[in-house]
Amino acid sequence: MLTVAALYHFTRFPDPEALKAPLARIACANGVRGTLLLASEGINGTIAGTREGIDAVLAHIRSVPGCEDLLWKESPAQTMPFGRMKVRIKREIVTMGQPDIDPTARVGHYVAPGDWNALISAPDVAVIDTRNDYEVEIGSFAGAVDPATRTFRDFPAWWQQNAERFKGKRIAMFCTGGIRCEKSTNYLISQGVEDVFHLQGGILKYLEDVPEADSLWQGECFVFDQRVSLGHGLRHGSYELCHACRRPLAAADKGRPEYEEGVSCHRCAAEYSDTDRARFRERQHQVDLARQRGTGHIGAVLDRDEAG
Repeated sequence: MLTVAALYHFTRFPDPEALKAPLARIACANGVRGTLLLASEGINGTIAGTREGIDAVLAHIRSVPGCEDLLWKESPAQTMPFGRMKVRIKREIVTMGQPDIDPTARVGHYVAPGDWNALISAPDVAVIDTRNDYEVEIGSFAGAVDPATRTFRDFPAWWQQNAERFKGKRIAMFCTGGIRCEKSTNYLISQGVEDVFHLQGGILKYLEDVPEADSLWQGECFVFDQRVSLGHGLRHGSYELCHACRRPLAAADKGRPEYEEGVSCHRCAAEYSDTDRARFRERQHQVDLARQRGTGHIGAVLDRDEAG
């Protein structure tokens, strides 16, 4: 059994580049894979490995000045959900495109998973899902508002267009692991919204802590690795991944005419050129050959850069 650790921490790194190589070395030396993003605003990512390997990487991160209070969430995995280890330097550890946002200054009120149901059931509370459209499609909280954003960068514009409809409401926001809400609640506060709350630890912590019988969650939660989705108790879900656009696929979606393994699905069939699809087919051919030989192929495991 492997351990998957999802983490983020907002802090000021004067020189993120100086942190990259030592972090990559200790991860690779301990057989840990996944993606870690470094920026001047902090660190974000998901990694997987043995218990000892994960502990070594987390201890290293916590030794970095400013990361002493790092928190993370863990879940089990039967097989390695990542193909390689990547440490990348980014402008933002979760991209919102708002240069004045600073989660270290102020964020919304944290709400523990055990208190979340009571908050979002209150009549004066509007619940907003800050995730992307393809994530919301496979699961969300009952009654939550779906901004239908393609990327998190679209959220500020959506709020500007819709702010009036939430006048007089308390705002409760949630995302996968909590990181997007650190920025979105800070953004709403900067827009003059005072009563802003967010789910501490995100959906993953809620699914881990709240019994299914008491849950207001409907569906599954998309995760940014090869497990694709998780359900209550962090059990592996039923979705697979389109390896062209990296969006989730239900079993029935694979029967649709637009689906071609590794090449396209109904969501992305019109998004790529013939040249792109030819490249995807060649990659899938190599994956199939590796499968026949009983070996892995890096193209079979595609993980995203950002989570939360």
